[in-house]
Amino acid sequence: MPSHRMKARPRRWRPRESLRYLIFYKPYGVLSTFTDPEGRPTLSRYIRVPEQVYAAGRLDMDSEGLLFLTNDGWVNHRLTHPRYKLPKVYLAQVEGIPTQDALEALRQGVVIKGRRTAPAEIELLETPPTLPPRSRPVTPHGPTRWLRIVLREGRKRQVRHMTAAVGLPTLRLVRVAIGPLSIRGLEPGQWRDLMPKEISMLRHALTRASGARY
Repeated sequence: MPSHRMKARPRRWRPRESLRYLIFYKPYGVLSTFTDPEGRPTLSRYIRVPEQVYAAGRLDMDSEGLLFLTNDGWVNHRLTHPRYKLPKVYLAQVEGIPTQDALEALRQGVVIKGRRTAPAEIELLETPPTLPPRSRPVTPHGPTRWLRIVLREGRKRQVRHMTAAVGLPTLRLVRVAIGPLSIRGLEPGQWRDLMPKEISMLRHALTRASGARY
């Protein structure tokens, strides 16, 4: 006999109260962890929440900007696993004046430790971006320029290695966005919970992210 079972309607995702999603503007000189055996500044100086949240992808101590923290394992996995391609946007102040050849090399990919980086979006900014002053000012030895860099992979210290590979050492690095999230409205050391709409946007972006490997 034919089945008369009704087709279940898709349920709209709603966050459970126990899940937390935070964005934090990590200052220069702060580790992306909550503890450090050497006593260096950590996230615990700025973030105190009852839930045990973790950074989904880190910024090195000398870098600044958007750090996303959560206790949602599904979101954390999709943000940190190399098979997914959620774009991450950086502003990098480099020492030297980039040539067209250097910019094109960064766009096409450069070899780091025997592996070529994936293609990236690279834009040479005409004017420096408006950013909060850094606690330790940059002291260049010559002319500098700012690049806007969009990556879809996340190797350790990747931006710094990429720019160094084309003769443009990175002096200051600020991550300003991850997918639909940005640090707009935050100052260094500030954090906030994501709004429900932002959580839905993030999960939607991660759901449709390609699973193809580079």
